Amino acid sequence: MGEGERISTSARYLAPAVPGGTDAWGAEAAAAGRRGTQRIVRAGEVLAPDRIADMLGVERGCQVVERRRIMHLDGEACELTDSYYPVEIARGTGLAGTGKIRGGAVRLLADLGFTGVRAQEDVVARMPSESERAALSLEAGEPVLELTRLTLAADDRPIQADVMVMPPRGQKLRYEIRIG
Repeated sequence: MGEGERISTSARYLAPAVPGGTDAWGAEAAAAGRRGTQRIVRAGEVLAPDRIADMLGVERGCQVVERRRIMHLDGEACELTDSYYPVEIARGTGLAGTGKIRGGAVRLLADLGFTGVRAQEDVVARMPSESERAALSLEAGEPVLELTRLTLAADDRPIQADVMVMPPRGQKLRYEIRIG
Protein backbone atom coordinates (compact mmCIF):
# COMPACT_ATOMS: atom_id res chain seq x y z
CA MET A 1 0.00 0.00 0.00
CA GLY A 2 1.39 3.39 -0.99
CA GLU A 3 1.89 6.28 1.38
CA GLY A 4 -1.43 7.90 2.23
CA GLU A 5 -3.30 5.19 0.32
CA ARG A 6 -6.41 3.72 1.89
CA ILE A 7 -7.78 0.38 0.75
CA SER A 8 -11.53 -0.01 1.02
CA THR A 9 -13.05 -3.44 0.67
CA SER A 10 -16.82 -3.30 0.18
CA ALA A 11 -17.42 -6.72 1.78
CA ARG A 12 -16.70 -5.24 5.23
CA TYR A 13 -19.68 -2.95 4.85
CA LEU A 14 -22.14 -5.60 3.75
CA ALA A 15 -22.02 -8.05 6.66
CA PRO A 16 -23.75 -7.16 9.94
CA ALA A 17 -21.42 -6.29 12.81
CA VAL A 18 -21.54 -8.48 15.87
CA PRO A 19 -24.16 -7.25 18.35
CA GLY A 20 -22.69 -4.39 20.37
CA GLY A 21 -19.78 -4.03 17.91
CA THR A 22 -18.56 -0.87 16.27
CA ASP A 23 -19.55 0.32 12.81
CA ALA A 24 -17.51 -0.93 9.83
CA TRP A 25 -16.10 2.51 8.98
CA GLY A 26 -14.72 3.09 12.45
CA ALA A 27 -13.32 -0.44 12.61
CA GLU A 28 -11.63 -0.17 9.19
CA ALA A 29 -9.99 3.13 10.09
CA ALA A 30 -8.88 1.85 13.52
CA ALA A 31 -7.32 -1.24 11.92
CA ALA A 32 -5.12 1.13 9.91
CA GLY A 33 -4.21 3.15 13.02
CA ARG A 34 -6.50 6.02 12.06
CA ARG A 35 -9.73 7.56 13.33
CA GLY A 36 -12.89 7.20 11.24
CA THR A 37 -15.97 9.15 12.26
CA GLN A 38 -19.14 10.30 10.57
CA ARG A 39 -21.54 13.19 10.87
CA ILE A 40 -25.17 12.65 10.01
CA VAL A 41 -26.29 15.65 8.01
CA ARG A 42 -29.88 14.63 7.46
CA ALA A 43 -32.17 11.65 7.93
CA GLY A 44 -35.84 11.06 7.27
CA GLU A 45 -38.36 10.57 4.51
CA VAL A 46 -37.76 12.27 1.16
CA LEU A 47 -39.06 11.95 -2.38
CA ALA A 48 -36.95 9.30 -4.07
CA PRO A 49 -34.59 10.67 -6.72
CA ASP A 50 -35.40 8.87 -9.99
CA ARG A 51 -32.27 6.74 -10.07
CA ILE A 52 -32.79 5.69 -6.44
CA ALA A 53 -36.43 4.81 -7.09
CA ASP A 54 -35.28 2.67 -10.04
CA MET A 55 -32.61 0.97 -7.93
CA LEU A 56 -34.99 0.22 -5.06
CA GLY A 57 -37.76 -0.87 -7.40
CA VAL A 58 -40.24 1.69 -6.09
CA GLU A 59 -42.39 4.14 -8.03
CA ARG A 60 -40.71 7.36 -9.05
CA GLY A 61 -41.80 10.22 -6.83
CA CYS A 62 -42.65 8.03 -3.85
CA GLN A 63 -41.15 8.37 -0.40
CA VAL A 64 -37.97 6.62 0.74
CA VAL A 65 -35.91 7.00 3.89
CA GLU A 66 -32.65 8.84 3.28
CA ARG A 67 -29.65 8.92 5.60
CA ARG A 68 -27.06 11.51 4.48
CA ARG A 69 -23.62 11.44 6.10
CA ILE A 70 -20.17 12.99 5.79
CA MET A 71 -17.41 10.51 6.58
CA HIS A 72 -14.24 11.83 8.21
CA LEU A 73 -10.80 10.26 8.38
CA ASP A 74 -8.55 11.76 11.06
CA GLY A 75 -10.86 14.77 11.23
CA GLU A 76 -10.97 15.53 7.49
CA ALA A 77 -14.01 14.97 5.25
CA CYS A 78 -13.17 12.11 2.90
CA GLU A 79 -16.51 10.82 1.61
CA LEU A 80 -20.11 11.87 1.18
CA THR A 81 -22.47 8.94 1.71
CA ASP A 82 -26.19 8.91 1.04
CA SER A 83 -28.10 5.73 1.94
CA TYR A 84 -31.69 5.09 0.92
CA TYR A 85 -34.21 2.51 2.17
CA PRO A 86 -37.77 1.58 1.20
CA VAL A 87 -40.16 3.23 3.70
CA GLU A 88 -41.78 -0.10 4.59
CA ILE A 89 -38.40 -1.23 5.91
CA ALA A 90 -37.05 1.95 7.52
CA ARG A 91 -39.99 4.13 8.60
CA GLY A 92 -39.97 4.59 12.37
CA THR A 93 -36.57 2.93 12.85
CA GLY A 94 -33.17 4.36 13.69
CA LEU A 95 -32.50 4.56 9.94
CA ALA A 96 -34.94 7.46 9.76
CA GLY A 97 -33.31 9.37 12.62
CA THR A 98 -30.14 11.40 13.02
CA GLY A 99 -28.76 9.37 15.91
CA LYS A 100 -25.82 7.02 15.61
CA ILE A 101 -26.92 3.42 15.08
CA ARG A 102 -25.10 1.01 17.41
CA GLY A 103 -23.35 -1.56 15.21
CA GLY A 104 -24.31 0.35 12.04
CA ALA A 105 -27.22 0.31 9.61
CA VAL A 106 -26.46 -3.18 8.28
CA ARG A 107 -26.74 -4.60 11.83
CA LEU A 108 -30.06 -2.78 12.33
CA LEU A 109 -31.38 -4.08 9.01
CA ALA A 110 -30.43 -7.63 10.04
CA ASP A 111 -32.15 -7.16 13.41
CA LEU A 112 -35.27 -6.07 11.48
CA GLY A 113 -35.11 -9.28 9.40
CA PHE A 114 -33.50 -7.82 6.28
CA THR A 115 -30.10 -9.34 5.59
CA GLY A 116 -28.26 -8.54 2.41
CA VAL A 117 -26.96 -11.54 0.49
CA ARG A 118 -25.88 -9.86 -2.74
CA ALA A 119 -24.68 -6.41 -3.76
CA GLN A 120 -24.26 -4.69 -7.09
CA GLU A 121 -21.74 -1.86 -7.34
CA ASP A 122 -20.85 0.62 -10.03
CA VAL A 123 -17.90 3.02 -9.86
CA VAL A 124 -17.55 6.03 -12.12
CA ALA A 125 -15.18 8.98 -12.22
CA ARG A 126 -16.81 12.37 -12.75
CA MET A 127 -16.47 16.02 -11.95
CA PRO A 128 -18.02 17.05 -8.62
CA SER A 129 -20.87 19.45 -8.06
CA GLU A 130 -19.96 22.72 -6.33
CA SER A 131 -21.44 21.48 -3.03
CA GLU A 132 -19.40 18.25 -3.27
CA ARG A 133 -16.25 20.24 -4.08
CA ALA A 134 -16.77 22.44 -1.00
CA ALA A 135 -17.67 19.57 1.38
CA LEU A 136 -14.61 17.53 0.34
CA SER A 137 -12.22 20.54 0.07
CA LEU A 138 -11.35 19.65 -3.53
CA GLU A 139 -9.14 21.70 -5.81
CA ALA A 140 -10.59 23.17 -9.02
CA GLY A 141 -10.52 20.53 -11.74
CA GLU A 142 -10.16 17.63 -9.29
CA PRO A 143 -12.55 14.74 -10.10
CA VAL A 144 -14.37 12.41 -7.72
CA LEU A 145 -15.16 8.72 -7.69
CA GLU A 146 -18.81 7.85 -7.27
CA LEU A 147 -19.56 4.37 -5.97
CA THR A 148 -23.19 3.30 -6.21
CA ARG A 149 -24.23 0.15 -4.35
CA LEU A 150 -27.50 -1.77 -4.28
CA THR A 151 -27.90 -4.39 -1.55
CA LEU A 152 -30.40 -7.18 -2.13
CA ALA A 153 -31.96 -9.73 0.24
CA ALA A 154 -32.18 -13.47 -0.49
CA ASP A 155 -35.44 -12.98 -2.43
CA ASP A 156 -33.72 -10.31 -4.61
CA ARG A 157 -35.66 -7.58 -2.82
CA PRO A 158 -33.68 -4.30 -2.74
CA ILE A 159 -33.15 -3.27 0.88
CA GLN A 160 -30.59 -0.46 0.61
CA ALA A 161 -29.14 1.84 -2.05
CA ASP A 162 -26.00 3.86 -1.39
CA VAL A 163 -24.30 6.66 -3.29
CA MET A 164 -20.77 7.44 -2.09
CA VAL A 165 -18.68 10.30 -3.46
CA MET A 166 -14.95 10.54 -2.67
CA PRO A 167 -11.80 12.13 -4.03
CA PRO A 168 -9.70 9.58 -5.92
CA ARG A 169 -6.42 10.58 -4.28
CA GLY A 170 -5.34 7.95 -1.81
CA GLN A 171 -8.19 5.61 -2.75
CA LYS A 172 -7.82 2.00 -3.73
CA LEU A 173 -11.04 0.05 -4.09
CA ARG A 174 -10.57 -3.71 -3.73
CA TYR A 175 -13.03 -6.32 -4.95
CA GLU A 176 -12.85 -10.02 -4.26
CA ILE A 177 -14.94 -12.18 -6.54
CA ARG A 178 -15.80 -15.80 -5.84
CA ILE A 179 -16.15 -17.87 -8.99
CA GLY A 180 -18.16 -21.07 -8.94
